[in-house]
Amino acid sequence: MGAELGTQVDIANKLDITELVNRLFILKDYRDWERLKNQVFTEKVWFDMVSAGGEDPGEKSASEICELWDKTFQGVDGVHHQAGHYLIDIQGEEATVFAYVVATHFKETATKGKVRVFTGSYNIGLISTDDGWRVNSFKYNLKFIDGNILLE
Repeated sequence: MGAELGTQVDIANKLDITELVNRLFILKDYRDWERLKNQVFTEKVWFDMVSAGGEDPGEKSASEICELWDKTFQGVDGVHHQAGHYLIDIQGEEATVFAYVVATHFKETATKGKVRVFTGSYNIGLISTDDGWRVNSFKYNLKFIDGNILLE
């Protein structure tokens, strides 16, 4: 009975984590910064976007991350993340997720192609809180960019 219960708990946690990671990308696409800060991230997050030209890795507040993304998406008419191939490892109150992600950015007025596409993976760390699982670590691993990189 105990092993069966553990399996049910693991499955429930994996479903909760999968939904949270999906929520991360959906809220980012919709630029819903308040819900992203309140429903997805911990107050402080280890943040690493160096592979895509970001600053040195380090701790950032959820607000700083959302401000950065809001600035990045200024002038972009649409953003769409397609994520999958989640590999989830749960160790007690902590978890990690590896995910493949393709992000498409669209700009209607661009004259050298209306889209740019980022292809890569993420290493996402999570902790279990009183409010459920929350992201406390976020690393992007860019493989390549295609299309109109500057959306000009």
